[in-house]
Parts: sequence; C-alpha cells; structure tokens
Amino acid sequence: MIDIDRVREETRAVKSLIHFNNAGASLVPDSVLKATTDYLTLESEIGGYEAFDQCSDALEGIYTTVANFIKAKPDEIALLENATSSWDMAFYSIDFKAGDTVITGEIEYASNFLAFLDMSKKKGIKIEVIPRAEDGPICLKTLRQKIDDRTKLIAVNHVPSHTGSVFPAKEIGKIANEAGVLYLLDACQSVGQIPIDVNDIGASFLSATGRKYLRGPRGTGFLYVKKDVLETLSPPFIDLYSAHWLSRDSFSFRDDARRFENWESSAALRLGLDAAIKYADHLGIEDIWERVRNLAGSVRRKLA
Repeated sequence: MIDIDRVREETRAVKSLIHFNNAGASLVPDSVLKATTDYLTLESEIGGYEAFDQCSDALEGIYTTVANFIKAKPDEIALLENATSSWDMAFYSIDFKAGDTVITGEIEYASNFLAFLDMSKKKGIKIEVIPRAEDGPICLKTLRQKIDDRTKLIAVNHVPSHTGSVFPAKEIGKIANEAGVLYLLDACQSVGQIPIDVNDIGASFLSATGRKYLRGPRGTGFLYVKKDVLETLSPPFIDLYSAHWLSRDSFSFRDDARRFENWESSAALRLGLDAAIKYADHLGIEDIWERVRNLAGSVRRKLA
C-alpha cells in the first residue's frame, strides 16, 4: 500500500494548496526537483558540455529506466520534449501513400486529428472514424470490419483527456496485429497511473509525457518504437545525432529509436524524468492504479 502521508510530505506544495490539475501537469516530488536543480547547479559551476560528460552514465541510464517501466527494450526508446512531438515523430515517419487509410476513434485528441487532416491534404490519405460502443469508447466490431488492404495505421488515445474513458488498448492491438496494421497509441494520459506493458498491448508506437501522471517536469516525453518496425520509418527531420553522414551523397539512420531524437536537449529535465519514473516505480504502478480507481469510485458514489 502507498504511504499517502509520506507522499504528501515529499510534495512540498501540498502544504499550501489542493491541486486538481494533474491532467495538465502534476506537482513534482522533491526527488524530481532535486535531480533537476542539482544538474542545473552543476552546469552553472563547470559548464553545460562538461556537466553532460560528467553525468553521461546517469543520462544513458534513463533509457533503461523508461524501458523497464513500460516493459520495452532501451533501444526502443526515444526521449523527446513532450508527448506531442513524440506522437508526431512517429506519425510523420510513416510512408503514407494516396488512398491509405488511418483509423481512429470518435473522441480522438484534437492535435492528433489535425495531423490526420494535414496528411490528408499533403498525401491524400483517408480518415476513418470508428464510433463509440454502447458500453465503451470505441466499437471493436466496427473497427475490425473497417480494416482493409488500404488500412495503414490505427491511431487512438489510451485515455482521452476530455472524457477520461479508457480505451481497450490490448484488444485494439490484437486486431491491428492480426491485420498486419501499424498501431500508434497515445498514452499521454495513462502512463504513470495505469500499468503499461507494450508487449501485452501490441503497439507499434507509444507516446507519452512526463508532466502528467508520472509527476515529472514539463518539457519531457518519450516515444516507444517496436524494434521490428523501425527500419520502415523515416523521421521527418534529422541531424548528426539521429543519422550518420557516410559520404558526400549518402547517410544512414541510427539503428535504434534515437533516430527520432536530435542533439540538443535538456539534460536537467531528462534527469528529472528519470527521478519521476523511479519514484512511481518505488510506489508501485499497480498500487497507484488501485488508488486511482478507488478515488474515482468514491467520487462517483458521492456524486450519485
């Protein structure tokens, strides 16, 4: 069981306010604040590049921290500045052709749907919206029926921010994998409060943020890319970190998910994300999920 008094003690703002905006950005624990500010202090004392070199082992270890939390491999993880850039890097790396279809749900996140419209205008893809079911946020029967040989991608939110519904991610993954279709899961609102196993879900991609239920700093996020789809993907932009310049007229991408990163990033914020995930892992994601459900159930009973 989670020691709630201790968690509150380790979250300094709780002493002075009641904070309900965790779906926007949670209050960070003291360990996250310390990891972030300690690194910034080090940068101020010895310089940015020098601090990076001194903390290189810790910064490299973040990939393992993230991977273990969602049951992935470290080379399947890219660290980015938020969930939107993570999702966009995955979506815009797919080689869409005119007539390809993207299937999504009726309560898709607005930014994601704008990307569908953008790709429709640029490449001529089609957008298929699956309606809600009577007992859930998406009709799986209709989803299965709408898949054909032009279906390129299934892209849904795990937990839409504007409804709080929980999509049946595992069942959608099974349908996608049986059809041989790419599957992009936006886990911006679920990572940190719901246990995530990317192998069990069957996602080709999973995007997430650090600022919400992981209780990490703003400006952090990550992208999971399944190893066996990586070579089919071309990032929308590259630099000398994400690709190797082989000769005047040739280059190759990195052979891991870091092909979706670029050189410049905030090491301080990344270390804060690392501390946040370790904090959640220490509390236990199963216990976190149980408390979330208990609190939600309590609210519903009282409102009724």
